[in-house]
Amino acid sequence: MPDVFTKEKRSEVMGKIKGKDTRIERMVARWLHQAGLRYRKHNRSIPGSPDISIKKYKIAIFVHGCFWHGHPGCKKYKPPQSRSAFWAEKIARNQARDRQVFETLKATGWHVFLVWECEIEQDFDFVMHEMKTKMDAIMA
Repeated sequence: MPDVFTKEKRSEVMGKIKGKDTRIERMVARWLHQAGLRYRKHNRSIPGSPDISIKKYKIAIFVHGCFWHGHPGCKKYKPPQSRSAFWAEKIARNQARDRQVFETLKATGWHVFLVWECEIEQDFDFVMHEMKTKMDAIMA
């Protein structure tokens, strides 16, 4: 399917995408706060600067956008047709970095949770309750 934007407009749109405090990240954080959990966002003292972390219990939560992290099998992840080699390499680097960060955290005793954008949009309450149940077991 051809892009609905000109190359210049697409570049402008992509340039405005933020890496922190995305809509889905704010949704997850708000839900956790309303559930009575206190956390830090983007704690740089933790490997990979998790989107949300609870240091006391060694819980790290990453909220990943399907496009930027190349969610396999997801409808939201469609590699761009222009500069396809660049994007394939960028997404592969992101995935490799994610794997490395998760391995490092797990090796040091952290509990790592990964929440995908499409899961949040598909069934937010189910995803959050599942994660909270697992977190409650860790914090017990």
